[in-house]
Amino acid sequence: MIKRIAITPGEPAGIGPDLLLEYIQQAQHQQLIAIACPELLKDRANALGLPLTLIPFDPTSAPEANQAGQLFYLPHDCHSTQAGVLNKQNAPYVLACLDSAIDGCRNGDFAAMVTGPVHKGVINDAGIPFSGHTEYLQDRCSVDKVVMMLATEGLRVALATTHLPLKDVAQAIQKDSLSRVLSILIQDLNTDFGIAKPRILICGLNPHAGEGGHMGREEIDVIEPVMASFDPKDAELIGPLPADTLFTPKYLDEADAVLAMYHDQGLPVLKFKGFGRAANITLGLPIIRTSVDHGTALDLAATGQADIGSLATAIDYACQMSQARV
Repeated sequence: MIKRIAITPGEPAGIGPDLLLEYIQQAQHQQLIAIACPELLKDRANALGLPLTLIPFDPTSAPEANQAGQLFYLPHDCHSTQAGVLNKQNAPYVLACLDSAIDGCRNGDFAAMVTGPVHKGVINDAGIPFSGHTEYLQDRCSVDKVVMMLATEGLRVALATTHLPLKDVAQAIQKDSLSRVLSILIQDLNTDFGIAKPRILICGLNPHAGEGGHMGREEIDVIEPVMASFDPKDAELIGPLPADTLFTPKYLDEADAVLAMYHDQGLPVLKFKGFGRAANITLGLPIIRTSVDHGTALDLAATGQADIGSLATAIDYACQMSQARV
């Protein structure tokens, strides 16, 4: 079945438009709809020397897979944009594109959304408080908790905490929040990845997973009780394991996902394994959202040197997840 996937290219001065235009030079199996300024897309295609046929998106028509060089679009106007040069006047445009993608996913026009990189600094410079895609989506979808998971071939890593100073991580690992993260991870592995009983490796927080309480008690006091509270019929939870042991083939070869306790515990391994071929996936939303795993790369905009690998991975995951979700 052909699915409709909305794509927001993100910051107009960055590589987001380039990546999408490069990607659609091949025929697609799904219908990809750019939520973007059509003049921006035309100008960037000209700068890159890429053929482009823009087709207005009609939600009342039957889904239609893109032909090579063809892109459906839902228009939003942006201010004049020079590749590589930020313009804070375009901050409302970036968010308006996101809003259209979210609304379209929620009302059934789109099966999933894929987001290109945005520049948080320029959005905040425009006087709009913005901490990132994940928090924005959580607020717009009115959910109390979301989980960040990055995925590449052969490895999925979800995070119990995200962008916290290291000194604050231990205090943030609490029973209620960790239980909620695990519940979301198990549920979404089931509904969006078709894994009936996921096998999840749980990292300890401390070196050697606390060494029986001699290097910290978070494993004993928080992580183990939370793991024990889950029904073994729903998921196989293994751990808490030392991270330097867990991230080896002995464990990973049989795992469906890893739950890391903090950002730099889990993501360096994933990015080493799959940088440029990884996607960021937001779990816990009523919609499917995937994203590239990199920034705006302003210096590469309109040069033709940007690597489409992460966008391709994000689109692949969005398509797979939309097919799995009933």
